[in-house]
Amino acid sequence: MKIASFNINGIKARLNALTDWLDEAQPDVALLQEIKTVDDGFPREVFEERGYNVETHGQKSFNGVAILSKPPLEDVTRGLPGDEEDDHARWIEATVVGQTSSVRLCGLYLPNGNPAPGPKYDYKLAWMQRQKARAAELLAAEEPFLMAGDYNVIPQDEDAKRPEAWAEDALALPQSRAAFRELLAMGFTEAFRARVPGPGHYTFWDYQAGAWNRDDGIRIDHFLLSPQAADHLVDVGIDKEIRGRDKPSDHVPIWVELDV
Repeated sequence: MKIASFNINGIKARLNALTDWLDEAQPDVALLQEIKTVDDGFPREVFEERGYNVETHGQKSFNGVAILSKPPLEDVTRGLPGDEEDDHARWIEATVVGQTSSVRLCGLYLPNGNPAPGPKYDYKLAWMQRQKARAAELLAAEEPFLMAGDYNVIPQDEDAKRPEAWAEDALALPQSRAAFRELLAMGFTEAFRARVPGPGHYTFWDYQAGAWNRDDGIRIDHFLLSPQAADHLVDVGIDKEIRGRDKPSDHVPIWVELDV
């Protein structure tokens, strides 16, 4: 099963870019971030015509996550537990049914946190603690699951072309990296790094200052696999070339293949 994650930076602005990629890459499942629309505004028919089941957790103009899945989805839930006052659409869960095993999917759009320090950064760190609590609940079930999406965290300096440019940014501050490491220490496998070492691998290039042309990127989109999901890992990838196409998102798709 090929499971992808893609921050599309607006479903209405990137619809053609998204459908072109879907038609080429043919993922079985696509976790989307920053759809930037309410649920009723999501063009679900376009994806249903391609054989996808569609589940959304939308929000007007900001945030928003979705799941497109060719296999059936079960037990869909929306929102990250732990803060009833948090109305940001940043988390969606569902179970996808494979041929030999089911996998719990957690699609996420983690807060950016800038400017830091400040309330937005406090929210980011608190959100990551809530994510950790939810991860602990899912780990206790001892079943395959993954958490994938735009983490807005640059895990290490090698994950940026110019790490010095991000040293004071919320994406690379020590507290952000420590919170990410705390997640990994729970027993997760960071899928891409489990297969591909070294610098030069990015998932985001800013629209400004010719970042794409200079390959001035950062790696902030990640798949974290539970031990049971990691046992099924076959392959990983970043569809980098998508960034150079017409009207692209500033992110590119990432994907894993699981033998399930």
